[in-house]
Amino acid sequence: MEGRADRDAGAQPIGNAPLVGRRDALAGIGHALDGAERGFGYLALIGEPGVGKTRLLGELADEAAARKLPYLAGRAAEFEQEMPFGAVVDALDDRLEESVPELPDAQLRLLGTVFPSLSDPAAEPAPAGGDPVSRVARYQLHRTVRHLLEQLAAPSGLVLILDDLHWADDATIELLDHLVRHPPRARVLVAAAYRPAQASPRLAALADAAGPHGTRMPVDPLTQGEVEEFLGPRVSTSRCEALYKASGGNPFYLEALARMGHDDGAAVDDTDWREGVAELTEVPAAVRTALQVELSALPPEALLMARGAAVAADFFEPALAAVAAELDEADALAALDVLTGHDVVRAGSGGRFKFRHPLVRHVAYASTAAGWRLAAHERVAGRLAELGAPATVRAHHVVRSARFGDRTAVATLVEAARSVGQQAPGTAAYWLEAALRLLPDEPADGGAGDGAAGDGAAGDASGPDRTELLLELAHVQAVSGHAEEGRETARTLLALLPEHDTVRRARTVHLCAVMDRQIGRIHEARALVLDELRRIPDRQTPEAVLLRIRLVADRIQKIDTRGSQAVLDTIPESAPEWGPGLTAAVAAMRPMVSHARGETAEAIAYARAADERFSAASDTDFADCLDCITWLVWAELFLGMYDSALRHVDRLVAIARRTGQLYILGYMLAGRARGLGLLGRLEEAAAAADEAAAVGRELRSPEVIAYGATQQCLVASLSGDHERALAAGNEAVSCDTGSGEWWTHMAPIVRAFAVINSGDHVEGSAALIAACSAGTGGLDFGTLTACAESLAGVRAAQDDAEDAATWADIAEELANPALDGDVGLARLARAHAARRTDPAGAAGIAVEAAALLTAAGRRPEAGRAELTAGIAHAAAGERGPALERLRAAAETFDACGMRDLHAQSVREQRRLGVRVPRARPGGGSGRSGKGGRAGKAAADAPFGLSPRELEIAGLVAEGCSNQQIAERLYLSVRTVETHLTRVFAKIGVSSRVGVATAMQRAN
Repeated sequence: MEGRADRDAGAQPIGNAPLVGRRDALAGIGHALDGAERGFGYLALIGEPGVGKTRLLGELADEAAARKLPYLAGRAAEFEQEMPFGAVVDALDDRLEESVPELPDAQLRLLGTVFPSLSDPAAEPAPAGGDPVSRVARYQLHRTVRHLLEQLAAPSGLVLILDDLHWADDATIELLDHLVRHPPRARVLVAAAYRPAQASPRLAALADAAGPHGTRMPVDPLTQGEVEEFLGPRVSTSRCEALYKASGGNPFYLEALARMGHDDGAAVDDTDWREGVAELTEVPAAVRTALQVELSALPPEALLMARGAAVAADFFEPALAAVAAELDEADALAALDVLTGHDVVRAGSGGRFKFRHPLVRHVAYASTAAGWRLAAHERVAGRLAELGAPATVRAHHVVRSARFGDRTAVATLVEAARSVGQQAPGTAAYWLEAALRLLPDEPADGGAGDGAAGDGAAGDASGPDRTELLLELAHVQAVSGHAEEGRETARTLLALLPEHDTVRRARTVHLCAVMDRQIGRIHEARALVLDELRRIPDRQTPEAVLLRIRLVADRIQKIDTRGSQAVLDTIPESAPEWGPGLTAAVAAMRPMVSHARGETAEAIAYARAADERFSAASDTDFADCLDCITWLVWAELFLGMYDSALRHVDRLVAIARRTGQLYILGYMLAGRARGLGLLGRLEEAAAAADEAAAVGRELRSPEVIAYGATQQCLVASLSGDHERALAAGNEAVSCDTGSGEWWTHMAPIVRAFAVINSGDHVEGSAALIAACSAGTGGLDFGTLTACAESLAGVRAAQDDAEDAATWADIAEELANPALDGDVGLARLARAHAARRTDPAGAAGIAVEAAALLTAAGRRPEAGRAELTAGIAHAAAGERGPALERLRAAAETFDACGMRDLHAQSVREQRRLGVRVPRARPGGGSGRSGKGGRAGKAAADAPFGLSPRELEIAGLVAEGCSNQQIAERLYLSVRTVETHLTRVFAKIGVSSRVGVATAMQRAN
């Protein structure tokens, strides 16, 4: 690390020396920067405190600058861990202040909720619950930050350096998780440094989540030889050895011990040293003592200034540090000169300063007496209030200085929590918990108040009461992925609410039941609802009905038609005391139950009635029952009412975001993805599915993740992105909590579809048959019909006409004759079965299937039917009709972005002697068809090969065996074989020689 080799030890402060060792790390940094020249990369530097991560990030910055690659750097801070997006704001805010990005106004307003430089100081204060702009899903903010990075990276690229991320708040880690899973379409390298023992599991997993874009680089201590080089020739061998043993080769520890010299009253291995006031348990006692000795040697006013700076901020302004230290301006600046001269603090940008290392700040902060520290934070909070600083800035100091019963402090913390609740709910929960600890049990003078937050400087004594704050806390805990804590908060609230307060009790129970479900405690959720219902004598009151439809929803998930119908039979369509929202919610449950019972006409009639009820209600009518309307969307999807379903789900999503009910957003987005996918709008479907899965990860809910990942798998498989489809399918299956509900059966179904579509018919068909074993006890008839059609197609491709006919029989038996989509799939299954024995007849049946599926609006499946018809016509020697159907199929697949099937339809036309021009780059509307290098590469590749398939075909042309290819590409042999099967099919050959010949001609 930094050393004194080949220089005069007293000529300059430690910390400005050449780098010692670190050859592997520097090589890794060079490799990461090389990768950034091609696209996105993520580099994680992992090491213990003081081992040299920050210095290596400095080397990264220097090398980036040498390559003319712009970089921005920020870090998280130990004593400001609750600050939302602290490290990212530290890195980007100054740049944004210099140059406002050219983004739409709505995106700039959204970024203004995070970055102070983009906020509008003239804007009105946010109302309780946040302003409408901030009440959006965090996923939208993450996407906007991604777009911001793409713009900042143009045209030269960008290196974003984030240090000390073990202290980052949850919101920062969620943002990085989004960036590695959905990389910016630009040359961006994100470099993060953190301590492994203090890193959250999600932070530690980012390098793996980044896949091939991610690099994990451990930063190890120096060797003994490097320590000797570090210390220089003036330090004796015995002293070097003693320092090496005491420091363990840690450069910062080594510096701290070396600074002590021999005249500080102790030796490095002396156990009688003073212990020091800082409890740095991960730092050796000798180093703690060395840092304390260093600070103790400062003049009194300089030490006082260091302590004030440690209280003020990680990157502090001298004036604020002076307020904390109670020094006048002249004395403070003189003390600051001493601190910089001793290299305790270093000058930064904008007239601010920072400690040379977070450990030095930690020791300075911990060396203060508890009473002085409390008063110092109070002084800083007061000064910030005088300056008009927002509550989010003051809250950090208020929470460390406020006294029990201080309602002004409570108001400040509540205002801060409400300001960040949607973007950083974990921080909001922290501040609300602090407010609750300060709040006395008795109500404020003048009543509970309206919850308006004070300004932190003056005296409005009214404010929110305990029950109001507990409900807010439960909400932010629910959306921050801390449902366990949220359900305990909700239960605490229930214990405070009297039994006659049935309205608030029912709302609390409903929220608690939703959280129980998200963490897999479905039986506990049901028991809680039933217990509360026993306390309500009148089962037709709005609060009782709210809980009863919660029971219906649980039964629907289990495909328990009897149980759900039994509850619905006891609930009238409406009642005078019900609001429009509850009336619509009850109506929304009925279509799904009727559909599950096979009463299609009744279900459609109920759906239309629910549509009328939903349309008649205003957005504000759905404070408690919005999640129930989601069942109307899913029923409409099963009934083929796709336009209506999308219209409803778009409104639901907007209401959920506007009202902060983000914990139910994932189910809605999954429904939106399903509807768009069935219609062939795959790019939009992929975006909705990605957001649904992201919401699930933010909630840490296996169920919500599975809803999103299931749709990701379906969409990616249709798009031809088989690796992504299989990864999403595996994730969906892994989320099974053993509940036996509908979504746990759907996950293995869609994964099996993905395996079949990837070309592995044997494994895929076996998996699909196993997944269908639940039958109608866990799956709907429409899904089972689709399974039978897929299996008929597989068996036909395997020349097993008899088994294909059996699956076609099953499809026809399962298909609902009232639904064109189901009947169309059954007819397509019959076309598969007849293709070998009666190709002309199969073509006619497939044309019929295409017409039915087109009428139903299911474009991807209609395209598959057209393709089947074209192949059958060709087999029957009917070239004209074959080309007509194949062209129609190709147009459909191109419009939908279904890359593999488009390539197959083109190959079939070429087999008939027709020259088909290569697909235009970026053609179609699929996920990989627009923009980006991957989409262009896929479009430019010969024979419609994917990038991986092209890579494998090239290695085959070079004469590599499957084993050699697997070793070269770090794949399994079986994966290579699967890819090669698709290569054979796309090129239209049956041997490796044919692949080699075709590739040579293409080149």
